[in-house]
Amino acid sequence: MIVIKTKEEIELMRESALIVSKTLGEVAKALKPGVTTLQLDKIAEEHIRDHGAIPGFLGLYDFPNTLCMSPNTQVVHGIPNNTPLVEGDIISIDCGALKNGFYGDHAYTFAVGEIAPETEKLLQVTKESLYVGIREFKANNRVGDVGYAIQKYCEDHGYGVVRELVGHGLGAKMHEDPEMPNYGKRGRGKKFIDGMVVAIEPMINLGTHRIKQHRDGWTITTLDEKPSAHFEHDVALVDGKPELLSTFAYIYDALGIVSNEEDEFRQNALVL
Repeated sequence: MIVIKTKEEIELMRESALIVSKTLGEVAKALKPGVTTLQLDKIAEEHIRDHGAIPGFLGLYDFPNTLCMSPNTQVVHGIPNNTPLVEGDIISIDCGALKNGFYGDHAYTFAVGEIAPETEKLLQVTKESLYVGIREFKANNRVGDVGYAIQKYCEDHGYGVVRELVGHGLGAKMHEDPEMPNYGKRGRGKKFIDGMVVAIEPMINLGTHRIKQHRDGWTITTLDEKPSAHFEHDVALVDGKPELLSTFAYIYDALGIVSNEEDEFRQNALVL
């Protein structure tokens, strides 16, 4: 059952989402060759707790850490460890936070130093596909409209769209209805109405869409061992239009990136 949020609840969710956004900004400041994913995980946990929130992933379904850290061929759900990142890596960092009874959930794939041109293009197209999907999250459209738009955009670039892992509704639970696949057919699935909040999160592979799960029960990699990218935003449906609750602005501030990509999805300017 889809849980519709009031405007007041959406503002509480925006607070949770922005805590996650700020946390990823702090992680971005520390991300460089030589740092370990466990070190970044500690930074994230401390930042979330310092802002009066609880790490959303820690203990969720028995996950052992604050961040899902998925480098290179890992798609999602990678467990932080003591292996240092090296120049040329990419790493998908997925973070959640719980405050005022509501979750924020947000992901970004980072380049560690200089990366291969074909991998850089994968990151660019995957992030672009996120906004392609968000544009379809509007009144009277359906789940399939978002999935179709993301799938077509990525497959037109020759990439594989992961099937087994999907976006989701968000609220008092980390995972609510509806499921939000990154593939689908136009006009299919549940209809969007005001007050819905979803996490849209393309998971896109450089090669095949096929994946495999590892024995730890969490780590998922591409079957052909080619890189994978993952970007995620929290989006509310307000007055028939998509309204971003999360932002990449803190990441961009840390990395020195100038972008207006989010402006069309905000009814009010983001104040940092």
